[in-house]
Amino acid sequence: MLKTLVKRLSLVCIAAMTPAIFAAQPDRLDQPAPLSSAAHSVLLTDVVRAGERLVAVGDFGVVLFSDDEGVEWQQASVPVTTLLTSVFFTSPQTGWVTGHDGVLLYSDNAGEEWTLFFDGNEINRLKVEYFESRIASLTDEETVEDPFLEEDLVFALEDAEFAQEEGPVNPLLKVWFKNEHTGYLLGAYGLALMTDDAGQNWSFISSDLPNPDQFHLNAITALENSLIIAGEAGLLMRSDDQGDSWYELPSPYGGSFFDVIAHQHALFALGLRGHLFMSEDGGFDWQEIPVDTTVSFMGAFSDGETIAIAGLGGTLLTGGEPNQLTLQPLGTRHHFNAVVSTSSGWVLAGEQGVFRTVEQGVSQ
Repeated sequence: MLKTLVKRLSLVCIAAMTPAIFAAQPDRLDQPAPLSSAAHSVLLTDVVRAGERLVAVGDFGVVLFSDDEGVEWQQASVPVTTLLTSVFFTSPQTGWVTGHDGVLLYSDNAGEEWTLFFDGNEINRLKVEYFESRIASLTDEETVEDPFLEEDLVFALEDAEFAQEEGPVNPLLKVWFKNEHTGYLLGAYGLALMTDDAGQNWSFISSDLPNPDQFHLNAITALENSLIIAGEAGLLMRSDDQGDSWYELPSPYGGSFFDVIAHQHALFALGLRGHLFMSEDGGFDWQEIPVDTTVSFMGAFSDGETIAIAGLGGTLLTGGEPNQLTLQPLGTRHHFNAVVSTSSGWVLAGEQGVFRTVEQGVSQ
C-alpha cells in the first residue's frame, strides 16, 4: 500500500515538471487534434496494419494513415489532443486507440475518423463500482480465510475514490484483442480492463492479476492458448484459461519490459539497455539474446516468418529463426517505438515521426 502511495506521489511530481507529456489537462480531452502538415513528424508511439492500410498514433492526438505502404500519410480526425500510446485493429475497419488521461478511441472506418469511447473518468467510475461491489459481496468464509481482505478492499476503495477526485490522470498504455470479441486494456499502476463483447463494455480486472505492487503494465500477447502480460520491474504473468486466472512467471531481470511478442514457438521480452530475452517453453525459462547494442528495445512485430525489434538510437533487429537476429544499418540515431512490415521493407514509428526502409536503401 505504501509503495502504491509513493508511486502515485512520484507521478504527480513528474507531471508538475513536464506538463506537456504527463499532466492531465481537461482541455486536451475536449480539444480536437489540430490538422497540420507537420503531423507526420511528431512523436509516434505505435504503428500497425488495418488490412492494406497502415495506421500510426502519437503525441497531440495525432493519428496518421497510409494506403501506399508508408510513402504518403494523411491525418485522421481525432477528438482529443492527448498523447496516444497504442493502436489495434480487430478488422480492417474496426480499430481502437489508447492514450494518456485514460483515453480510449474507436473507429469503424479504417482509422480515418475516431470517436472518444471513454476516458479516465469512466475508468475511475468502474474502479469505484468494482470495489463497492466486492466489499458488499464479501462472505464470512473469505474473511476467515484472509482476515485482512476487508481492510485491503476498503483501502482500495478509498484509493479509487481519491483517484476519482483527481480526475483522469493515469494513462492507458496498451490495447490488444485476442479476437474480435475479447480484448484487454493495460495501463499505469497495474490498471487492467477486459471486454468480451467486442469493446462495448469493459470490466475492471486489475485485482485479478498477481501484481500487488501495482507495477505498470506495458504489453500483452498470446502464445498458443495462453496469454502473457509484461510490465515494469521485470513483471511477467501468464493465463492458461483465457484470462480467467493469472499467475506470475519467473523473470530473467528486474528492469522494465516494454513489449512481449510471440514468434513461431518462442516468446520475446524486450527490455532496457540491450536486455532482450527469449523463452522456448512459454515463459518459464528465459535466455538472454546477445546483441551488439546497449539501447532499450521498445516494440516488436512478427508475421510468423520474420521478427523485427525496434529500439532507441536507430535500432532495428530482424531475423527469421528466433535465435538469429541481425542489426540493420539504418544510418540514423532516431529513437523508434514500433515497427511493421511492408511489401518492400519496414515502417518504423518514433521520435521524429515515420521512418521507412526499402530493399534498395532507406528513405524517410
